[in-house]
Amino acid sequence: MTQLPVQLISVDVGGTIGEADGPGLTMQLTAASPLPADQARAVMRRRLHTQPAITDALAAELANALGIEPADFPRDMPAAPLTLYPYALDALRELAGIAPVVTLSNVTCVDADTEGMRQRLTPWVTDLFPSCTLGYAKPDPRAFLTVAERHGVAPASMIHIGDDWTCDVLGALDAGAVPVWISKDRSIPDTPPTFGRQHVHVATTLADAATLIRTLNTPEGTTS
Repeated sequence: MTQLPVQLISVDVGGTIGEADGPGLTMQLTAASPLPADQARAVMRRRLHTQPAITDALAAELANALGIEPADFPRDMPAAPLTLYPYALDALRELAGIAPVVTLSNVTCVDADTEGMRQRLTPWVTDLFPSCTLGYAKPDPRAFLTVAERHGVAPASMIHIGDDWTCDVLGALDAGAVPVWISKDRSIPDTPPTFGRQHVHVATTLADAATLIRTLNTPEGTTS
C-alpha cells in the first residue's frame, strides 16, 4: 500500500460526480443486446470505449459482438447531458486542495463532451482522461498507468475514486494505485479470501471521499 500524501487524484465521472440525463450509447446498446448486461458492457469496454470515432466497420463489428442487427446500432445520437451531484463541485474543490485532480472515465466518443466537462469542472479538475481519447478503458491497468505517467507520478502515489467495483477498484489495484470505492451504501462484493480489503477505502459519496482522503493525508492518517 502506498504511503500518503497522495500526488494525484483521479475521479470517475458517471455515478461518481454526476448522472446522465437519459440513456447514453452504452446504455442503449446494453438494453438492445441479448447478452447479459455485464457481458455486453465488457464487450463495449474493450471495443467501443477505447475508440475515438465510430466508423461503419466498428458499428458492424460491435453489432455482431453484441448480437444485434447492424441497422439497430444507434447513429448520430446526441450526447446524454450530465447532471452533477449537488455536492460534486465542493468535493472536487476540497480534493484539489490535497493534490491535482483529473477525471478518468469509461465513455464513448458520442457521450464524452470533453470540452463541456472541462468548462464545468475548471479550476478544480486540471485534466480529463476519457477512455475514448486515452485508448484504454478501466479496469485495464494501462488506463491508470498512462494517467500516472502523464502526470509524472508513481501509480502508488495516485488515488482513484469511483463507484464501479470492477472498473474502479479492481482496476486501480491491478495498476498499483489506491482505490476509494463510492459505495452508495452498498456492501463490498464477495471477494476471494486472499483479497486485501484493507487496501480499499470506502466512502458513501464523493463528498465523503474528500473528507476521508483529507484525513488519510495527515501524518496521523497515513497507512502502509
